[in-house]
Amino acid sequence: MRPVLKRIPLTARVALVAAGLMVLLGIVASQQVLRTLGLVQTERIRELATTHVEALSVALGPLVLRNDVWEVYDTLERAASASSKGRIAFTAVSDASGQVLAASDPFRAPTGSPFDALAQEAQALAGLNFSGSQATIRLTAPLVFQGRRVGRIATELNVADLVAERARVARLLVLWNALATSGLALVGFFAMRRMMAPVTLLGEKMSVSAEAPEPITDRELLSMESEFGRLARTYNTMANAVREKAEAERRLAERERFVSLGRLSSSLAHEINNPLGGLLNATDTIQTYADNPEVVRRSTELLERGLRHLRDVVRVTLEQNRIDRAGSPAGPDDFEDLQLLIGPEIRRRAQNLVWKIEVDQVSLARFPSAQLRQILLNLLLNACSAAGQGGQVSLRATEEETGLRLRIVDSGPGLDNAARQRLLSSDPVPPGGGVGLRLVHDLVHDMNGKIEVQRTSGANAIEFVLPYAKEVDN
Repeated sequence: MRPVLKRIPLTARVALVAAGLMVLLGIVASQQVLRTLGLVQTERIRELATTHVEALSVALGPLVLRNDVWEVYDTLERAASASSKGRIAFTAVSDASGQVLAASDPFRAPTGSPFDALAQEAQALAGLNFSGSQATIRLTAPLVFQGRRVGRIATELNVADLVAERARVARLLVLWNALATSGLALVGFFAMRRMMAPVTLLGEKMSVSAEAPEPITDRELLSMESEFGRLARTYNTMANAVREKAEAERRLAERERFVSLGRLSSSLAHEINNPLGGLLNATDTIQTYADNPEVVRRSTELLERGLRHLRDVVRVTLEQNRIDRAGSPAGPDDFEDLQLLIGPEIRRRAQNLVWKIEVDQVSLARFPSAQLRQILLNLLLNACSAAGQGGQVSLRATEEETGLRLRIVDSGPGLDNAARQRLLSSDPVPPGGGVGLRLVHDLVHDMNGKIEVQRTSGANAIEFVLPYAKEVDN
């Protein structure tokens, strides 16, 4: 029941609550009205019956004592005719012995018949109760004359008009309650809809984009009351702050990416310049010894190897510069490209590179290529910088049951506090403190991974685990 209520809009729930309360109030009020009406009608019937019995007692007392059947019958006929709306439907009188003396309907109660048969379902006048469900009420009362009981009176009252009156009042109450309930429900719905309009607008603005919520316009702010206006202005302040933070983080990530690429480019310049010198020498040799086929052949082979090498360097550099978050899956070629990219920096610093990739192609294909390359390149460049001249850098990738574990180790002094914070924390930090470390943190976080920094036996290790993404079809 509760989950169903949660799916109902708040404005509709308030209207339903108002309708429910109105129904409850209507039921209580209707019961009270019908109860009061019943008491009034009962009192009217009691007064009528008391007046009827007392009048008959005065008129019939001497006649009953004389056993004057015809006079008693005539008196009963005249009393029935004189009653308004045919209220008195039937009356019978008994003598002191309990035999019917006379009745307004002699066929129903013949003279001399037992009076108790008429009094079986009759109510005593003193305990009269009108339930409102019967069209007639049968009453019995003693016939007292001059302080002496001389007989009994049984009478039936026609109360069909009172029953109809009660039914009519009940119908009017039901109709009124239905109209009032519907009206209050509609009023409550539209009132709550109007009052909740700012909250609805706020929810729509927040649901546009979880990363950069849309601010509320000045025109929309003018239509809001003071409390909701303050809430909207606070929301706008928050939305603008979120947008500024997202933009600052984007610019910082872009800056760090280009910093790492710039550093990589300066290192690759040596990788390009060295073959260019050899290629120029080969062209000079071909021009000088154009008539020597063997020299031309060897020089041509040298040109081909140099150009292929330059092509590979340009290709991996362009691939590294393209960060496509929805791009192709990773594979062994990515690690070969990374080794080619980091090679010039390793050779320039005369460092030792240990490279162990113990992951098959199927497992690598469950990770995005561009993000994985960017993470590893940034960490490897930092490892080369930390290891120093003649140091050692290693990369090891292993496959686990839940994901991919990558470990980069260097022989440097380790990360300082600022660099560690950039790599491990999501708190805002100023630029600097390591090439692309905040970008590494963001990329690993986006892939639901975890990063650890370790310092053991003179070596600094950065290890992170990336859980498997959805499997791809092979």
